[in-house]
Amino acid sequence: MTIDEVQNEVIEEFSSFDDWMDKYNYLIELSKDLPIMDAVHKTDQYLIQGCQSRVWINAELKDGKVYYSADSDAIIAKGLIALLVRVLNGHTPQEIVDADLYFIDRIGMKENLTPTRANGLLSMIKQMRMYALAYVASANK
Repeated sequence: MTIDEVQNEVIEEFSSFDDWMDKYNYLIELSKDLPIMDAVHKTDQYLIQGCQSRVWINAELKDGKVYYSADSDAIIAKGLIALLVRVLNGHTPQEIVDADLYFIDRIGMKENLTPTRANGLLSMIKQMRMYALAYVASANK
C-alpha cells in the first residue's frame, strides 16, 4: 500500500465516529496495537524533544525501506505515534520525506488536540522525517 492509501484507510476508519470521545477511544485502542519497543531504544537518545509526555522513536532501514519502532508513557501520545508508524512504516526514505500527511487534518486531529499534544505530534512527525532524510542523505553520498 502507498502512504496515501494507508492515510485514506485511516480517514475512513475515523469517519465512522461522530463524536471526538469515540475517536479518542479508538486512538487508545490503536495504542494497544503498537508493537513493544526494545528497551535498548527507550533511552534519552531516542526521546522526542517537544513532547509533554515521553515518546521514543527509532528507525531502521531494511531492504531500502524505513521501519519505525516507538513507545510512549502516555496513552494518547502512544495512539498518535501508532497512527504515524502505521502510515509511514515500510516505505522508502524518499517517500516518507515527500509525504503529505493530510490524514491528520482530515480526521480533525489538530483541532481536537490540546496545544501541547499538537506540538508533540508535530515533533513526532519531524523526527520521523529526520530519520528518513538522514537515510536519503546517506544514500546520496
